[in-house]
Amino acid sequence: MTKMELVNEVNAISRAEANENILPLLLEVLNDLHRQGLSYCYWKSSRRVHQVLAGEGDLDLLVSRQDQHRIAALLLQRGLKLFPSVSGRDHPAVASFLGFDEPSGKLVHVHLHFRLVSGERLLKNYRIPWEDALLSHAVRHPTLPIMILEPVSEALLLTIRACLELSRMDLVTLRHWDATKQKFALDREALLTQIERKTLCERSGELFGNAQDGEDLAGAVVSAFFDGGALHDAPSLRRRVREHFAAQRSYNAFEFRLRSLGRTLLWLAGGLNKSLLHWPRPWSRRAPGGGCVVALIGVDGSGKSTAVSTMRKWLGTEIDTMPIYFGTGDGRPSLLLWPLKLVMPLLQRSFKTKPKGSSHGKVSSRPPGLLYSALLTGWAMVVAREKRIKLVSARRAANRGLVVLADRYPQDEILGFNDGPLLTRLSKVPGFLRRHEARAYALSRSLPPDLVLKLMVSPPTAKKREPNMDLDVIRDRVGSMEHLAFPGARVVRVDAEQPLVDVIAKIKREIWRQL
Repeated sequence: MTKMELVNEVNAISRAEANENILPLLLEVLNDLHRQGLSYCYWKSSRRVHQVLAGEGDLDLLVSRQDQHRIAALLLQRGLKLFPSVSGRDHPAVASFLGFDEPSGKLVHVHLHFRLVSGERLLKNYRIPWEDALLSHAVRHPTLPIMILEPVSEALLLTIRACLELSRMDLVTLRHWDATKQKFALDREALLTQIERKTLCERSGELFGNAQDGEDLAGAVVSAFFDGGALHDAPSLRRRVREHFAAQRSYNAFEFRLRSLGRTLLWLAGGLNKSLLHWPRPWSRRAPGGGCVVALIGVDGSGKSTAVSTMRKWLGTEIDTMPIYFGTGDGRPSLLLWPLKLVMPLLQRSFKTKPKGSSHGKVSSRPPGLLYSALLTGWAMVVAREKRIKLVSARRAANRGLVVLADRYPQDEILGFNDGPLLTRLSKVPGFLRRHEARAYALSRSLPPDLVLKLMVSPPTAKKREPNMDLDVIRDRVGSMEHLAFPGARVVRVDAEQPLVDVIAKIKREIWRQL
């Protein structure tokens, strides 16, 4: 086939299969691979390839070593970015690229495998040295624009992978034991109707070699695939397969188990940190070139909390993220502020009105009384201390490669509200207390966020979403929001009056641009 014929075929594929629910970004990447004649194939289950191309799973591509750098460059040209794993969790022969498919709003994860490696989830200890043979027999999928393993190669590799990956010593696999067993069973069931025993015997003999032990193992693998027993219930076969590939191990048995234990402990600690602790510690995959602090700001009712929650779900499955709440409302407080948040609602009930500068409830034009001033002073000191701690924590997290998603951000450009100093509302406060509070907020100028997303709404919309807010206060704050500059940060204005799906789409674009 000439180069021109190949280009015409690729274009025809794009037109005919655009309705196959393939993410546009992945379709562009696959067309580039075909157009440039690069050697690759999708080497996992062909049964699930439709879901993978729709963005419901990782795209695992086996690529030839002579084309690996060209393929990596191609992904970068298409806007995908290389995301390194923490503590070397990715095998040295595997590179992870993430891309943002704008039309769908999904993150796509492409693994480039330069060698076939298998084993436990957190530590792939075995190499299967069949890369060239499998690539040379790769075939085009009958309906999708992607190269896949031919069925006989897939069946053989599936059996080998089951022997190397189905281990109850692997806590990650054990946690999803039933689902993992079912996946292998369904993959085998889908292949049984596509291949013949004789064909699998021939390919097994080619790949295992003609020596007596290779022929015996090839026959055992074929029998295990066709004879209907569960692949995870074949301890003798698993032992023989591991012995056959023992020379291809990265670590001996003792070092492997030690490293596996260490990675399992890190995995457990990372899961605990992600779901509960939110410490500035990476556990999975760092942002390329270092992390960043993304601050979402806006008046109450602009959708900050919804946006932060959505971004965590979007990024958190692939990239280490840390949420942080700089406000004092319904978000998660620190242990320092938590006791006061329990007590303050009880104390506030004794005040029928609130002094000027407050945002919620009935606001009075009178200056605050002595009791209210004393309570506000104590509250302001604790809040200032908390903001200082969180500012330092956010920057440490970004320095360690995490993406920090901040709901609000301290500032001292506008006094009295919009997360600015609180003591400016009071006329009689000791100077040393004012200076102490001011230093905490001044730290925000030394540690500015990398990206500020201003969620802008009109006063009537904010009032509708937050009925307890004073309308005059809303007008002042919306006007002030326009003037907040956050020197040192990239500031983007987001029209939060739009439908939520459009707001989220713009936020995703800006965050991906920042990474």
